[in-house]
Amino acid sequence: MKRAELVFIPTPGMGHLASTLAFAKHLLDRDDRFSITVLVMNPAFAPTNHSLVQFIAASDTRVRFIHLPQVDPPPKELFFKSVEKFITEYVENYRSHVKEAIINHVLSASLPLAGLVVDLFCSSMIDVAHELGVPSYVFFTANAAFFGFMLYLPTRHDQVGIEFRETDPESVIPSYVNPVPPGALSSFALNKEGGYICNVNHGRKYKEADGIIINTFSELESHAASSFFNDGTPPVYTVGPMIDLKGKAPSGDNQAKHEIMKWLDDQPPSSVVFLCFGSRGSFGEPQLKETALGLERSGHRFLWSARLPSRDDGLAKPTDAENLEEILPPGFLERTRGIGMICGWAPQVEVLAHKAIGGFVSHCGWNSILESLWHGVPIATWPLYAEQQTNAFQMVRDLGLAVELKINYRLGSGVLVMAEEIENAVKCLMEADSEVRKRVKEMSEKSRQAVIEGGSSYASLGRLIEAMIANVTVPARKSNMW
Repeated sequence: MKRAELVFIPTPGMGHLASTLAFAKHLLDRDDRFSITVLVMNPAFAPTNHSLVQFIAASDTRVRFIHLPQVDPPPKELFFKSVEKFITEYVENYRSHVKEAIINHVLSASLPLAGLVVDLFCSSMIDVAHELGVPSYVFFTANAAFFGFMLYLPTRHDQVGIEFRETDPESVIPSYVNPVPPGALSSFALNKEGGYICNVNHGRKYKEADGIIINTFSELESHAASSFFNDGTPPVYTVGPMIDLKGKAPSGDNQAKHEIMKWLDDQPPSSVVFLCFGSRGSFGEPQLKETALGLERSGHRFLWSARLPSRDDGLAKPTDAENLEEILPPGFLERTRGIGMICGWAPQVEVLAHKAIGGFVSHCGWNSILESLWHGVPIATWPLYAEQQTNAFQMVRDLGLAVELKINYRLGSGVLVMAEEIENAVKCLMEADSEVRKRVKEMSEKSRQAVIEGGSSYASLGRLIEAMIANVTVPARKSNMW
């Protein structure tokens, strides 16, 4: 039996590392011909990811980790001008370490190297694959439509030569059904400090890869998936949804998890709206007040993960909101006692799976969208950053799978989402027989069918595996490693 090694290169940061490891385990569970080495970069500012790495290393010996040396990050000022540019430059600083680790610890081993699997911010590592004479695959942690947007950027840039502007007309982007207004674009598209151009360069680089792996399924993004044919794009493999259904609680949060799940157990089926905004989602006190008023006026039960911005310029994770009596409207906690629960961190996957949950007010991160669809829970869109605006646009306008609370909201814009907007969106979201709810239930079944034998994603992953194995049965490409 032909065996082969794959090297995974994730972007530093818990979200990207966790997604990469989920796919690595998914691949190993499907085919035992592979061994996987993960090259671990240290986050520039945040604590290391060693706890997650140690957990995976102890639980799955098929995955080997190599910790790369620390490199100097770009100037901190760049982080505040463009997060994407900062991350891109930081990853590029690891390039020589990545190449050295592969030469010394992978190519010297007995198994042949079938290729590098690089994160969407690690497109510079495609050049390392070229130098080593091995294939490269991009593991794209966002969705297929947004991948299409990344491919569209170089084409547009070659025509107009500048970033997007708020006054631009709507953009006709092949991977989206409807023209996209500038307010629904990711903030980097309008960034003049390097964010726009660095993503143009990522989009160019993706076309040099041997394949693109996306955590989505063709039934959900049929339009986007079909838009890649006959345009010179490498083969696209839709292998999702890949969801961590176990939802392991962070250390120290087991008590909070127990209290949340116990409260949900006492609520009627499909009666609770869940508000949660991801690991970095937070709001200032004025927005928390408006949110509280909107929830109260909606009349629905709620579970609300309320978090405040960190006090160190946003480099650390948000903090759980304390002294709520001083922050929220007078009497709110007393009036909503019994019908609402406010928490800090929440076990999102397990909450969405609970029978009491009837709707989800979400920041529209792609993993959150996939989790809500899997469990048949409709979303009200409240995007904050990254590609979340385009995710919200796609879910509402292109797919009809979400209720619009906001599409063009951006965290840090200084704009408040008012109580009336929240109230109306929650009421719409929680309608028992709405068309959106019916469509979400249908897509939930399709998402589950996609990943089992005979499903579209099961078949796509099979094609990816065969392509990777075929790489080790043909003569190696000319190597420039020395």
